[in-house]
Amino acid sequence: MLALRTALGRCLAGLAGGGAAARGIAGGRAAAWGLVRGGAASSPFIQRARCYARPVRRKKKDFPSHLDDLPPTMLKKDYANVPIVNSVDDVVRRLLSLEMANQKEKVKIKTQQLVEKVRRSPNDNGSFEVQIAMLTAKIRTYEEHLQKHPKDKNNRRRMLMDVDRRKKLLAYLRRVRYDIFENTCKQLNIQYTLPPAYSRRITKRWLAKKAFCIKVFKEAQKLKAPERLKQRQEWRARARARAEKQKEAQQSEGTPV
Repeated sequence: MLALRTALGRCLAGLAGGGAAARGIAGGRAAAWGLVRGGAASSPFIQRARCYARPVRRKKKDFPSHLDDLPPTMLKKDYANVPIVNSVDDVVRRLLSLEMANQKEKVKIKTQQLVEKVRRSPNDNGSFEVQIAMLTAKIRTYEEHLQKHPKDKNNRRRMLMDVDRRKKLLAYLRRVRYDIFENTCKQLNIQYTLPPAYSRRITKRWLAKKAFCIKVFKEAQKLKAPERLKQRQEWRARARARAEKQKEAQQSEGTPV
């Protein structure tokens, strides 16, 4: 096949008149057919096929981060309260700032900021509000990571565990101290939703079990009734004796000597 194409190119060159023009036509035909060896003058069709076969690189989306509000000039957590930092030059200060910090160091600063919003006192490090603030920082970090890596099941499981822990703490705080619960949700920008009401499908087996449990409860109350009556009588007798003693004490105090 190669020899046939070469002969055809020579014939075309001879018909055109030979010389430099013939050599140019033959070279162009050979280049068009991919006859020139050496990769420098490959066929345009082959080049297009190679470009088409290249993997398409998708552009990564820029997801909003909860660390965007941290200024890059802020110092790291370990160097914020060191007095000698104010006397160093700009290069060292830049190295110790958040501009050169990694994700872990930025999350520490963000957690400290959230804790400062809800803590009760400067020494408060373990109250319910502080625990909720720390869990909130972790949950938002996991959410940001899962937006970029949605198939990371290990971190998704950890995030769901932290979400359950925070729900339990918020439910307890809502039941015990509602004012602190409202302030915590407002400061940390948490939208708390009530859990759905418990509903169970009514079946014959469930009705029979419920009726049996009620019957057993009533029988146990009947067996305990004499003992409870005896306890009530003892409590009443003690209360009467206590009241009589108080009356006697008042009468003794009121009689003249």
